Amino acid sequence: MGTGFYIIMAAQFFSSLADNALLVAAIALLMQADSPPWMTPYLKFSFVISYVLLAPYVGAFADRLPKGTVMFVSNTIKIAGCALMLFGVNPLVAYALVGLGAAAYSPAKYGILTEYLPHSKLVAANGWIEGLTVTSIILGVVLGGFLIRTGVADVLLGFDLPFIDTGIDTPPDAAVAIIIAVYAVAAMFNLYIPRTGVAMKPLPGHPYDTLRDFVRCIDSLWRDKLGQISLAVTTLFWGAGATLQFIVIDWSAVALGYNLSDASMLQGVCALGIAIGAVLASMTVRLDQAIKVIPLGIAMGLIVIFMDVVRSVWLAVPLIVLIGALAGFFVVPMNALLQHRGHHLVGAGRSIAVQNFNENTSILVMIALYSMLIRYGLSIYWVIAMFGMFIVGTMFFVLLWYRHNHRTHKEEIEKLLAFARAESGHH
Repeated sequence: MGTGFYIIMAAQFFSSLADNALLVAAIALLMQADSPPWMTPYLKFSFVISYVLLAPYVGAFADRLPKGTVMFVSNTIKIAGCALMLFGVNPLVAYALVGLGAAAYSPAKYGILTEYLPHSKLVAANGWIEGLTVTSIILGVVLGGFLIRTGVADVLLGFDLPFIDTGIDTPPDAAVAIIIAVYAVAAMFNLYIPRTGVAMKPLPGHPYDTLRDFVRCIDSLWRDKLGQISLAVTTLFWGAGATLQFIVIDWSAVALGYNLSDASMLQGVCALGIAIGAVLASMTVRLDQAIKVIPLGIAMGLIVIFMDVVRSVWLAVPLIVLIGALAGFFVVPMNALLQHRGHHLVGAGRSIAVQNFNENTSILVMIALYSMLIRYGLSIYWVIAMFGMFIVGTMFFVLLWYRHNHRTHKEEIEKLLAFARAESGHH
């Protein structure tokens, strides 16, 4: 893979670690301010909304400058968001600024893979990045919880600078200060990301032109006979994945009698499964074979329904690991295929921005639907059954959609797959 790839990995790991630790610290800040409980989920909303609203602009920005520079600027924005929290700004507003940095970071993070690596290594690279991201999510949540623990926070608050009042007086403040340092480490790695020599694409002259260009990019990917399938799968996957986080918390409370802390451990178990599936996919699935993993999405939906009959942690853990592994195994090849098509159709940064727009819109819509079902008093068991059948139905529809494409545009599909196979180094 080369040294540059490992520098990209390190930068991604520390930035994602800080993102996930910061969510815990931001929740602690809201609790410290005696905010009403309904405000806490809005942290996720304020973070994700930038991905949707700014998708037309962050993709073009990522293609305008060297990717390492874009990642450095994005981490600096995240540090500014943390600083606002320390200055007493509402955590929802401050966390939205961090979300802006994350939205700008994402197209560069994935876009540089297609610029730096040969296409034959894209699935493997995606497996490593996804596996590392999942690891950073688990460790980030643990780090956030660790930093706000009373004993640890007391030690951190004991470090006072002479003659300077830092204003860091509470455990959440101390946690945010440490998280700023983690972002700074990520920013240092960004400075050493190699230049790929890929020609930069100029920004359109007017914001409206950028929006029109983005709509053209969306249209290009949704019209492409392979791009539309991979985009549909990843869009559904991320919306379902975000909803599954909340389902696991509510289900484990009812079925296993778990509190939030225990439920978050189950989320970690699911993330572990995703990492295992992602690594296995990166080792066994070629780019031109990505479409063949769609039936695993159908299987995942059916297995989710089995959660309804589980009442024992000994059954719950392997079931959650299996759901995660199936998810990781089928999303990584689809992600790589989408990046491959996007890179050739619209450019690396723009294609990731299109992906982010679709996936995060899906997250907002599916979480809103889930909240509505719970609000109207529907049993979590019914919600799980409906959720599982929704995944089965949509993935089955995507499979039929692909078969229709292959039947009606066989020559075009075969040519695109042969192109993917050639770029994967398999002739």
